[in-house]
Amino acid sequence: MFDDQIFHKLLILRTPGIGPIKYAELIRKFGSVIVAAESLRFDTTHVDSVRREMDAANNLGIRYVCDDSPDYPENLKTIRGAPPIITVRGNVSALRKRSVAIVGTRHATGAGLRFAHDLAHAFAKNNYAVISGMAMGTDTAAHRGALMATDNDAVTVAVLAGGVDYIWPLENERLYFEILERGCIVSEMPVGMTPVTNNFIQRNRWVAGLSEKLILGEADAKSGSIATAGNMLEYGRPVYAIPSHPSDPRSTGPNRLIKEGSAILCLGEDDFFDNGKKISIQKTRKSSQENDVLDKLGNIPMTESVLAELVKKDIGEIKRDLVVLELDGIVKKTDGGYVKI
Repeated sequence: MFDDQIFHKLLILRTPGIGPIKYAELIRKFGSVIVAAESLRFDTTHVDSVRREMDAANNLGIRYVCDDSPDYPENLKTIRGAPPIITVRGNVSALRKRSVAIVGTRHATGAGLRFAHDLAHAFAKNNYAVISGMAMGTDTAAHRGALMATDNDAVTVAVLAGGVDYIWPLENERLYFEILERGCIVSEMPVGMTPVTNNFIQRNRWVAGLSEKLILGEADAKSGSIATAGNMLEYGRPVYAIPSHPSDPRSTGPNRLIKEGSAILCLGEDDFFDNGKKISIQKTRKSSQENDVLDKLGNIPMTESVLAELVKKDIGEIKRDLVVLELDGIVKKTDGGYVKI
């Protein structure tokens, strides 16, 4: 079905150099979408291009959701420069659910992938839509974890840097269609558009914009995932970070955000859901106290190298033990080394 309002909105938005902010200025100036569009005096080529896009969307069952529609995500609506129109393929009701973004590196460790998968599964079971970017690695693990929650519908949303009909990366073709069955694919880009580098920057903004909270997995310090977390902080929304071993460069991003106080430490689903579980702190502390590293610590700071000598372990083992103990809340790092709490 041809929608005249959407057609004129797209005429404006598909004009080079006009983004959401310029679009809003034109509407304010001319008072209506149709008058604003007519003022730009589009040539036949541009008009035909928009008509072809709308025909392609109709043939593929792709919906245009405008910012004045009840289906437009409330979280996204509050962001400065939010797209006036998004395209949606799949179950649009996913955009009305509570939402969490889970992002991280394409080159995650096996442990990192499993953690993201399981956390996404927990959120989907608790009726959240899991938002991510359908990239390889952490994004894929998050989408697949959400899809494992068979009791709920509309469990995951993939935000693409190209058109919603353009599958990228190609390795995720199967995942793309699985998401369409249980969630939706969204983009602000024209139907049929191939993603380019700058589009991924915008994609990261909308991943954050759609979400009420974000969980950051393994990520390099200057990665797109860190940019997404930065967007989230800019929007005043909470960022949770999953810690990792400091010797792994993939831990730099989340560990730094935790250290700076920008992100909240995330240790798993128990940080978000009770699920009837009772955690015995006493039991955890008892098992940790059996650690020979802990036995050597007291109120005086001790370095990793000194501990390695005392307990006859290599430095790598010492680092791993200290990470576990620190996460248990039993030791803490000071300027001079580690002390027992």
